[in-house]
Amino acid sequence: MDIFTLAAFTVAYAIAVLVPGPGVAAVVARALGGGFKGAFPMVLGILAGDLVYFVFAVFGLAAIAHWFGPIFVIVRWAGAAYLLYIAWKFWTAKPGAEQMKPKNEDPWRTFLAGFSLTMGNPKTIVFYLAILPTVIPLDQMNPVTFIELTAIVVVVLLLIGCGYAWLASAAREMFKSEKALGRLNKTAGAMMATAAGLVVLQH
Repeated sequence: MDIFTLAAFTVAYAIAVLVPGPGVAAVVARALGGGFKGAFPMVLGILAGDLVYFVFAVFGLAAIAHWFGPIFVIVRWAGAAYLLYIAWKFWTAKPGAEQMKPKNEDPWRTFLAGFSLTMGNPKTIVFYLAILPTVIPLDQMNPVTFIELTAIVVVVLLLIGCGYAWLASAAREMFKSEKALGRLNKTAGAMMATAAGLVVLQH
C-alpha cells in the first residue's frame, strides 16, 4: 500500500487513541494507583482488543460483530464490574503500602480488564468498523498490507498507551508523603470508577 494511505491511517489511528476515553482513563488510573508496571498489562489488553476489531474489519466480519452484539454487551458489563473492583481496592488501600498497589494483583486480570474494556468501547467499534474502511481500501488488502497495518496498530497504541502510563506513573513518584499518596490513591480510584461508568453508559 502507498505511503500516503499508510500515513493517513497512522494519523487517524493516533488521533483515535490519543482522544481521552474509558481506555485512557483506566490506564492513567492504574498507573496512578500501581505505577507503570501495574498499568502495562492493561495497555496490552487494550491492544489485544484493538487487534481483534482490526481483524474483524479487514476480513469483512463487521456483520459477525453486529450479530454478536449481545455478547459484547456482556463483556462490557463484566469489564466495568472489574474496573469498579479495582477502583474500590485503590480507594480503600492504606496510604504508603506497596505504593498503593492492591495486594496479589494478577497481571492477567488486569490484561483481561483492558481487553474487555476495548471490546465494549463504542469508540473502538466505530473506528474499526466504520471509519477504517473509509481510510483504507479494504478490497485491496494483501498479506504485506495486513502486516504493515498491524505493525502500525501495535506501535502506535503501545507508544501512546505506555506514554500515558509513564506520565501518570512519573507524576505519582513526585508525591512521597502518605497523605499525598492517599490522595493519589483516591484519585486513581475515582478515575477507575469513572472509566467503568463510561464503559456502561456509552452506546
